[in-house]
Amino acid sequence: MPSFAELLRRHRHAARMTLEQLAEASGVSARTLSDMERGRSKGPQHRTVTALADALTLPETDRKQLIEQAREGRLRDHWSRPTGLCELPRSVEDFTGRAAELAWTDDIVRADGTPGAAGVALVTGSAGLGKTTLAVRAAHALRPRFPDGVFFVDLFGMSPQPLAADDALAQLVRALGAAEQHLPHGTLARASLYRSLMRERRVLVVLDNARSEEQLRPLLPGGGPSRVLATSRRLLAGLEGVHRLSLGPLPCPEAAELLTGILGGPSDGGTAISELAQLCGGLPLALRIVGNRLASRPGWQPAELVARLTDEERRLDQLKAGDLKIASAFAMSYDQLADLARQVFRRLALVPGRDFDAALAAAVAGTSIEDAWDALDELVDLGLLHDSTSGRYRFHDLVRLFARERLHTEDSPAEREAITEQMASWLVRKATVAGRWFDPAYGPPDRPDPGLSSAEKADRWLRVDSANWLGALRHAADTGRHSMVLECAWSMRWYAGRWMHWPSWKEVFARGAQAATALGDPAHQGAQLTYLSCFHQLPPLAPEAMLGHAAEMLERATGSGATSQIAWGHLFVGRALLQLGQLDEAVVSVSRAAEMFKADSDIVAYCQALGMAGECLRRAGRHAEALDRYLEMCDLAWAEEKPSVAALTRPNALAGAGLCLTLLGRRTEAIATFTQAVDLFDQLSPSGSQARCLMRLADVLDQEGRTGESRQIYARAAEVFEAIGDAEASSSCRDLATAIP
Repeated sequence: MPSFAELLRRHRHAARMTLEQLAEASGVSARTLSDMERGRSKGPQHRTVTALADALTLPETDRKQLIEQAREGRLRDHWSRPTGLCELPRSVEDFTGRAAELAWTDDIVRADGTPGAAGVALVTGSAGLGKTTLAVRAAHALRPRFPDGVFFVDLFGMSPQPLAADDALAQLVRALGAAEQHLPHGTLARASLYRSLMRERRVLVVLDNARSEEQLRPLLPGGGPSRVLATSRRLLAGLEGVHRLSLGPLPCPEAAELLTGILGGPSDGGTAISELAQLCGGLPLALRIVGNRLASRPGWQPAELVARLTDEERRLDQLKAGDLKIASAFAMSYDQLADLARQVFRRLALVPGRDFDAALAAAVAGTSIEDAWDALDELVDLGLLHDSTSGRYRFHDLVRLFARERLHTEDSPAEREAITEQMASWLVRKATVAGRWFDPAYGPPDRPDPGLSSAEKADRWLRVDSANWLGALRHAADTGRHSMVLECAWSMRWYAGRWMHWPSWKEVFARGAQAATALGDPAHQGAQLTYLSCFHQLPPLAPEAMLGHAAEMLERATGSGATSQIAWGHLFVGRALLQLGQLDEAVVSVSRAAEMFKADSDIVAYCQALGMAGECLRRAGRHAEALDRYLEMCDLAWAEEKPSVAALTRPNALAGAGLCLTLLGRRTEAIATFTQAVDLFDQLSPSGSQARCLMRLADVLDQEGRTGESRQIYARAAEVFEAIGDAEASSSCRDLATAIP
C-alpha cells in the first residue's frame, strides 16, 4: 500500500495541478501540501484530507483510500511520538472553588477559531493565588476536546534564567511529533514550524509562569483549532488579542472549604477554620501551607494555629510547611523589581490606611510623582499591589506584611524613623491645608496642591485619605509635635460640620485639646474642648460626657477671661442640657451665648446660637418663638458674604423654619420652605441634616395628600441616609415610602 504522501502526489499529478493550484482549490496552504508530499506530515486531520479529495474530485474508492492512509498516518504519528515530553502535571484532588474561572476557560475553548491570537487565554495574578493550579485543573477537564494532545511547559518566568522562547519551541515541536533531524535552527524558523503543526492539530498548550511578552509571543498559535492557556504574575499588557483573566483571592467560604478539603473533611474547629481562612487572606498557597501543617500534626488544633497567625510580626514565619513558604513566593516577585520600585514597595508598608494614591507614594519614597507612577506600575504589573479605576492602590494583607519585613531587613531603624516622620508631616500638613479651604478665615490657599485645587477636591481627599491623615496625626501627637497637631485640629473646625457622621472627630479634637494643654495655650484648649463637646451629641449619644467637656471648657474660659470662649462654653453647655431634656436651662444657656456673640459682632457664631435656641424652644413647645429665631437666622445667612458660611447656614435655617411652620399648622408655607432648603442641601455633601429635611418634607406632603411626591421624597431621604452609613434610617424611609397608598 503506498504511503499517504505518495498517494497525494500521484493524485495531484493525475489531476495536472501544481501545489499552488491545489492550495487555492482546497484552502490548504502550499507549504503544508509540500510537507505532506515530502512525508513530514504523515497524518493530516480528517477535514483537511476531505478538502483535498474534493479539490482533486477523486472517485469514491480513491477518496476512501486517501482518507484511510491519513488515519493510519495519524495513528503511527501518535504511537511514534516521543513520550514524556511536555506532560501535564497531575491535578490536586482537593481543588476547590474557581467555578466562574473554569467556566471562563471552557468558553474560550468553545469559541470558534479566528485569525491571530484569539485562541489564547491569559491568567494573571500575584504570587500564591493558584494560577498554575487553575490552569492545570482546566487543562485536565478540557483534555477530551483536544485529541491531538495537551502539553505543559514551565517558562520559569520568576527564575534568574527564564526558559528562552527558542528552547520552549524545541520542546513543543518535539512533543508535537517533529523528528530531531527536522528541527530547524533559530526562533523564527521554529515558531513557523510550531504554528504549522498547531494549525493541523487540535492541541491545548499550557504555558506556565511567563516572564514577558517577548518570551510568550513566539509560542502563540497562528489560528486553527489549537488553543494556548498561559499564566503570568505580570500583566503582559503588550500582548494583543488575548483573552484575559485577572485572578483574585478565594472568597472566605471557598477558602474555608479548601482548608477543610486539605484536612480531609469537616473538623471540630469550624470557627477556627474560618478564622484561618481570613488570616490567609484567601491565598490558596497560604491555605495549603496552613492545611499541610495541620494535616502533618494530627495533635494540633486549628485554634492553636489561629493564635500563632494572629501575631502580625510572626505571621509570615508561620506560613511555611516543608519547602512551601509564602514569603519565598513573594520574594521571587520582589527580586524582579528595579531598585526604586523595591524602595517604594518597602516604604509603602508604613502607610497607616488600607489604600493610598500616587502622591502619597511619592511623598513616602521621597521621589517625583512621575517616578512614583513608574514604580507603582511595576508593582501592579508583578501583582505586588492592586490598583483601581479611582487611582488608589492597596496591598494584599500578607504582601503588606512581607513589605514590612523587607523594610525592617533592608532599612535601618534611623532610616525607618526618618521615613515615618517625613510621611506623617506631609500628611498632616496636607490635611491642614485641605481643612482650611472651609475656614472663612483662610479660604483657598495661594499655591494649592494639585490635588487640593478646589473645595470639592479638598473634601474628597479628606474623606478618602482619612485613615492616612488620622494615622499621621496620631504619630505626630505621640512624638510630641504639638504645634502641628493643634494646627491641624484647628483647621478642621469648619470642615467637620460638612462630615458630621465621621466617627473620628472626637479623637481629632481630643488630641487637639491635649496638644493645646502641652503648649500651655488655654484659649485653644477651650476651643478644642468646645468642638469635642459638640461631637459628643452625635450617635451614639453621650450627653453626660458632652456636658462634662462643655462645663470644663466654660470653666477654663471664664478663668482666662476669653469672652468668645465663654460664649462657646455657654452654647455647648446648652446643647448638652438639650440632649439631657433640661429644656428651660438649655434655653437660658443658649440665649446667653447668643447675646454674647451678638455683642461681640460674631455673626457666624450668632447664627449658630440662633439655630440652637430655635431647637431648644421648639422642643419646649414654644413654636412661634422658635420660628422667629430661625427666620432671623435666615436673614443673617442671606446677608453673609462668606460663601462657605452661607452655604451651610442657609439650608439649616430654612429646615428649622420649615419644621416650626409644620408644627404651627402652616403646611403650605412649610412645603415651600422645606423645598428651598432641599435645593440648597443638594449643593453640599450628603448629611444627616439633609436626610432629616427630606423626611420632614415627605411627611408634610403626605399630610397634604400629595402622596406621589411624598413617596419620591422618602426614597431620596433613604438614599441620603444610605450614603452616610445609616442603614436603619434608610430602611425606615423605604418602609414609609412603601406604606403610602
